[in-house]
Order: sequence, then structure tokens, then C-alpha cells
Amino acid sequence: MTDNNENKVLNVPHLRFPEFSGEWEIYPLTDFMSFKNGMNPDAKRFGRGTKFISVMDILNNQFICYDNIRASVEVVDGDIETYGVNYGDILFQRSSETLEDVGQANVYLDSKPAVFGGFVIRGKSKSNYYPMFFRYLLASPTARKKIIVKGAGAQHFNIGQDGLSKVCLNIPSIQEQEKIAKLFECIDTRIATQNKIIEDLKKLKSAISQHLFSQEPNVWNRLDNLFVKGKAGGTPISTNKEYYNGNIPFLSINDITRQGKYIWLTEKHISLNGLENSSAWIVPKHSLIMSMYASVGLVTINQVPIATSQAMFSMLLRDKSLLDYLYYYLSYFKYRHIHKYLETGTQSNINADIVSGIMIPDYGYRHNMQIASMLQSIDMKIDNESSILERYSQQKNDLLSSLFI
Repeated sequence: MTDNNENKVLNVPHLRFPEFSGEWEIYPLTDFMSFKNGMNPDAKRFGRGTKFISVMDILNNQFICYDNIRASVEVVDGDIETYGVNYGDILFQRSSETLEDVGQANVYLDSKPAVFGGFVIRGKSKSNYYPMFFRYLLASPTARKKIIVKGAGAQHFNIGQDGLSKVCLNIPSIQEQEKIAKLFECIDTRIATQNKIIEDLKKLKSAISQHLFSQEPNVWNRLDNLFVKGKAGGTPISTNKEYYNGNIPFLSINDITRQGKYIWLTEKHISLNGLENSSAWIVPKHSLIMSMYASVGLVTINQVPIATSQAMFSMLLRDKSLLDYLYYYLSYFKYRHIHKYLETGTQSNINADIVSGIMIPDYGYRHNMQIASMLQSIDMKIDNESSILERYSQQKNDLLSSLFI
């Protein structure tokens, strides 16, 4: 909503293209589309035939077209007429494990008809609208709030045709719809390009790592010859609240996957009491840490003193100048060789003896440093490009809040 010069509240967005004027109108979604749940074919019919839109197609594409639909199904008489998806139709996620995700939407932009599954609701176009505008409108914070409140459930949250039909949203003219949609399409195209830049840099790093570490070294060293202390951590009893929410950072796999090479902070913390009543210990900063369970072989370097669970093996190096080199070799080792050492059970894992016995190639100190420097320069480039991606994504989110009511 925006005030005009007479302080009258106008039904217009905070940010608007200057060539447009007049207020937006409120309409229920049922004025633009009719809703229907998807089909539930027998499992034997999958794997061939007509493309079959699922929830994953809604979530993982900028828009849906025939060629990017993952699944296929053999249709029978009447399926296309009843469950057909045509150009401009909107597809909604009907069921979700979290309320925040229920009712997420995407648009079908292809002349070739597809069909859709039972966890999807189709919004069949019955009025004139610009399809990609609705794709972005339905992703805006205002629309998401109105859709989410229509969801219901306990373990799974669902939204129905009736709930969607009653969602009322502010809609501009078809000309303004197109202008807004094209702006977001430009941003999404740039985001896709940025993702491709990052993906290509990661491929380059992988190829260079493969080339560098496949050379015959001067000598091989056991990893335990390169550290003065190597030890797994421990976990305080989870039922004792006094052991948690203290001042000691407690490392988890999520921390590593989110932060990558360097750990600066952790989601969880334990108390001194928890530390003293478990096998956990304070790992000094600038240590090398490897995961032995879950994401096996994942490596990181802690930039602050932390404690870890028994799923992590922490190493204090004899020569800390080798820290980056060992990080890059062990990261390469994870993807090229770790599968040879996995112990099978309820989940595949490695143990402290396996980690200690990993053989490390030594190409001579100077060459080792050159390898680390080269790979680190690519990492810095990846970090820079990732920061640019974050800024584009934030810009898109800001516009989703400002260009819609």
C-alpha cells in the first residue's frame, strides 16, 4: 500500500514502473483458474509415455516445460482430457512435511500437453493472465502467507482445491503483469548464469586436483606421522540440559556443509560441565577435522577452539604450514578414494585407525605449497562468485516484497 499526495492509502505496490498508474484489484484465484487434484496411476505404468509432473518439477525449475519434467507415465483413455496440463496452467504442491512449503507453485510453459500427479494440484487457466507473472506473484511473501494459512495437517501439511480457490490476491493489468514478470525473468537468467559460473569453477577445481594429486610423489607419509595429536570427540548426554547451551562451540555436520573450509561458529554449544562429563575435548584453532560418520570424509579447519562429537576426528598438525595442503588432499581423497575404506553397517563410516593410516603424497615442501596456493586461489574465486550470487538472490527477494501487494 502507498499514500498519495492527499494521504489516501492506495492499493498499489511500494515499488512500481513509472508508466503504470491506477490501483490494483483484489481477485480470488478461482477467477483465473479452476483447480483439480492429480492422478495416481499404477506403478507399472511409469517409465514410458507422457511426461508426468511431480512435486520435484515444481520445486526445482524456474518454470516447467515438457523436456525438463523428470518422470513419464503411460496414459489411458481420458487421462489427457482429465489430467492434461497446458501452456499457462499453474501447478501447486499439495502436500508437504513443513507448513512453510505447502502450496508452492510453478507454471507450465509448453505447447505439448503433460499430466500431473496426486501430490500436485493443477490450476487450469480460465481467464487472461500473464503466466510468468503468476509464477512470481505466488512466490511473493504476501501470497505465501495467504496460501500457508490455508494449509492443515499434523505430520504432513496439505492444501486443498477449496483453500486455493479462496486465496485472494492483488492483480494489476495484463500489461503491468508482463512488465513485472520480464524483470524477474532477467534476474532469474542472471542467477542461472551465476550458478553456472560457480559450477564450472568447481569442475575446474576438481579437474586440477585430479591432475595434481595423480602425479607420483617423492614419498608417501602416513597421516598420523603428520600430527602430534589425533582424537575423536564425544557427545554429552542429551537428556541433561545442564550439559548444553553453554559457551563452548560444538561442531556438527551441518556447520561444515554450510561453512565449508573454515569453521568460525557453530549452531550448538555445550557447557564446561558437559565437556567434563563426556569424551569431548577442546580442539585448538587451526586444527584439521574430518567427519567419520554421515558425510564421511568431509574436512574442515576450525578458526576458533571448539568441541566435536565422536563422529569427528580432530588433528593437531606438527607443521601447521601444511594445513591447507592437507585440507585439499583430504578433500580430494574423500571423492576419489574414501569409498574403498567404508565400513558397512546401519550407515557407512570410517574409524580413527582408518583416518590415521591415510597415505599422504609428499611432492617436496615447495611443490606442496604451490599446490595448496593454486587450489586456494580457485576457492577464493568460488567464494567471490558465491557472494555475487547471494546478492542477486537477495535483490530478487527484496523485489518480491516490493513489487507485489
